[in-house]
Amino acid sequence: MSEEQGDKPEGQNEGTDEDFFVPEEQTATGTESEAEPEAEPSDLEKARAERDRMRDQLLRIAADFDNFRKRSRKEIEEVRRRAIEDTLREVLPVVDNLERAVGAMAEASDVAAVAQGVQMVLRSFDDIASRLSLKRVPAVGEQFDPTCHDAMQQQETDQHAPGTIVAEVVPGYYLGDRLLRPAMVVVAKPPSRTDDQGDGSATGGDTPD
Repeated sequence: MSEEQGDKPEGQNEGTDEDFFVPEEQTATGTESEAEPEAEPSDLEKARAERDRMRDQLLRIAADFDNFRKRSRKEIEEVRRRAIEDTLREVLPVVDNLERAVGAMAEASDVAAVAQGVQMVLRSFDDIASRLSLKRVPAVGEQFDPTCHDAMQQQETDQHAPGTIVAEVVPGYYLGDRLLRPAMVVVAKPPSRTDDQGDGSATGGDTPD
């Protein structure tokens, strides 16, 4: 009986490598599918990706430039506002002094005192102008210069060389090296001369026959 029990049923093999045998074709196919690389993107896909990248970059640049422009405009307006404020702060004392001078003129009996007060106001303005780099354009006694003078009229005279400025109508000013306003002036010219001319006719005697 023991020998019969030890016998294995017919057709049942021992656990060998043949139980796990895989056909070679199936093994090769599975290996190839696992090792197969991904498909390379086409030229069209590459071009689209590059287009999208450049578009995003341009949008970022445009946004940065717009922000820069707004920031620059705001800074320029702020600088301009501060410059106006500083200038007005300097000029306001002159306006105050002029108002005091006008108020004093209504009750003043001494004209010389009023004139002296106005001159003091002008001197204070000159001090402010100097601090602001504002200076007058030289005029009377100078030769006419069209770059900084504006001739209002000419005056005949033999007391000054032709082209000399003999009077200033409205003063001109420089702001630093820049001409703020030309000086309006009167320019000398030589006097016109009219020579008396005779009729130049002479009477002759009668000719003999």
